[in-house]
Amino acid sequence: MKKVLVINSSARSLKSQSRKLTEVFINHWKNIHNDAVINTRELGNTDVPHINEDWITAAFTPETTRSVAQMETLKLSDAYITELHEADVIVLGSPMYNWSIPSALKAYIDQIVRVNETFTFNRADVQNPYTGLLENKTLFLLLSRGEPGYEKGDYNEHMDFQSTYLKTVFNIIGISNIHVITVSGLSYGPEKLKRSIDTSHQDIRNLIERELA
Repeated sequence: MKKVLVINSSARSLKSQSRKLTEVFINHWKNIHNDAVINTRELGNTDVPHINEDWITAAFTPETTRSVAQMETLKLSDAYITELHEADVIVLGSPMYNWSIPSALKAYIDQIVRVNETFTFNRADVQNPYTGLLENKTLFLLLSRGEPGYEKGDYNEHMDFQSTYLKTVFNIIGISNIHVITVSGLSYGPEKLKRSIDTSHQDIRNLIERELA
């Protein structure tokens, strides 16, 4: 049975469209798998610590020589990374904030992108200097946006620092099987929004059945 990790990063709760997308994923996954193994990680409504000088020093200190204080500094980062290594399917829900991602999600990414934990350096190849350590995983990026037009070739494509950034980061740490589903046009009226929601929810169900069932 595949293990699923669901990550929510929206600062909103009840009115969050990205959370509704992850909820649709969970419900349909459970409909298919009676013995579903799903772990959840909340970022949007928790304090995800930003990295600091102590964190950086600890992360670049060999594990065998870290002090007790350094191990404590990396404790939450270690927990995040363990969850990623153990998961077969990662489901990340994120809204677009100011053309990018929530600050809590950025802080989380800083916690999980760690040398010898989720990637290694490949000094011999300057064009591909990183080797990801998260292998054989599928990532669903379930994203919400206030306006449409951010898809490839659309008029707002140049302002999409949400999906492009997330795909780049997860590629670097080893995940290449990435699917992106979006709800767009949250500020464009209920009718257009409903069409976008209905389409995205069905896309999630179709992807689960095509890729993972």
